[in-house]
Amino acid sequence: MSSSSITMGVPKWEQGARFGLCVFGLVLSVYALHVEISRERDPEYRAMCDLAQSVSCSKVFTSRWGRGFGLVQLFVPKDSALNQPNSVLGIIFYTLQLALGQSVSNRAALFLVLSSWVSVAGSLYLAGVLVLVLGDLCLVCISTYIINFALLYTNLKRRAGLERGKEKTG
Repeated sequence: MSSSSITMGVPKWEQGARFGLCVFGLVLSVYALHVEISRERDPEYRAMCDLAQSVSCSKVFTSRWGRGFGLVQLFVPKDSALNQPNSVLGIIFYTLQLALGQSVSNRAALFLVLSSWVSVAGSLYLAGVLVLVLGDLCLVCISTYIINFALLYTNLKRRAGLERGKEKTG
């Protein structure tokens, strides 16, 4: 079975959507990391996404929940190499989504779907923290949540398309 027969079932829009979503996610993640580093170096630093007292991305990025989802530091010291900024995790996630999206294998498609479910669970958790704990509106955060949901949708469509392509050729 050739890879071109398998890709027949994958929606034509999927590659372009994945590329756009991942690039936008990477840009937001790199920007979030820049804001966090800048704020650590200079507490007076004001990010473009700091629009008001309760609309502040830098407040969110530098909070306890801005590193390791606020959970890693429960198990390791706060300054541990394992307690990375969420933006670093985002950079890794979007890079993997982009790279694995180039493969037409069912295994890659399964990993894309499973990792997307994890990202959506993390997004829901962090959205809850944003609203219920921090009482903040972080536009960068909300944008990444939307990207994560859109990537899940894209990955589910890809996986279903690969399955249909396999059935037609098998």
